[in-house]
Amino acid sequence: MTSDTRITTTDTAGTWQVVPEAFTTPDATVLRRAYYAEVAGRYWDRAVTEAEIDQGLLDFPDEGLSAPTGQFVVGRLDGRPLACGGIRLLDPATAELTRVYVDPRARGTGGGAALLGALEEAARELGAERVRLDTRSDLVEARALYARHGYAEIPAYNSGPYAEHWFEKRLV
Repeated sequence: MTSDTRITTTDTAGTWQVVPEAFTTPDATVLRRAYYAEVAGRYWDRAVTEAEIDQGLLDFPDEGLSAPTGQFVVGRLDGRPLACGGIRLLDPATAELTRVYVDPRARGTGGGAALLGALEEAARELGAERVRLDTRSDLVEARALYARHGYAEIPAYNSGPYAEHWFEKRLV
C-alpha cells in the first residue's frame, strides 16, 4: 500500500477509511494503547494500569511496522480513529499481521474487514505470498474475523508467549 493508497468501505454504520500512518502519530498511539489495554486486560481478567501498558509496549515493540519491512494503518469510521493494525515481513514471502484492533464501540461495522483488506494489500506490495498471525483462545472475535476472511489454522510457526492459535492466508 503506497502512502497515497486509501481503502474506503461504506455500509449502514458509516464509512471506514483505512490509511497508512506511522505508529507514532497521536491517533495511532492512542489506538495501540487501547489494543494493549484490551488484550492484557482480557488475559489478566482485570483492568490494566497505564504503567502496565507502557511496559507492554516496551516489551513488544512495533519495530518492523514501517517501510521497508512493514506498514501500520489506522482505520477511521466517519473520520473517527477507531481501528488499527500492522503488517511486517517475517521473510521475503511471508508477512505477519499484528496489532489488529477495532474499538469495541465500532465492532460489527466492517472495520475489521477494512483493516484486513488494507493490510493484505500492503503485504502484497511488500512481495508477500502469504500472511500469518498468532492469537489467543480468549480473543474469539479476532479468531472469527480471520476465519470469515479466509484464514485457516496452521501448526505453530512461532513460540510467542501468548500464542495459542496460528493462522495463514495465501495471497497468490
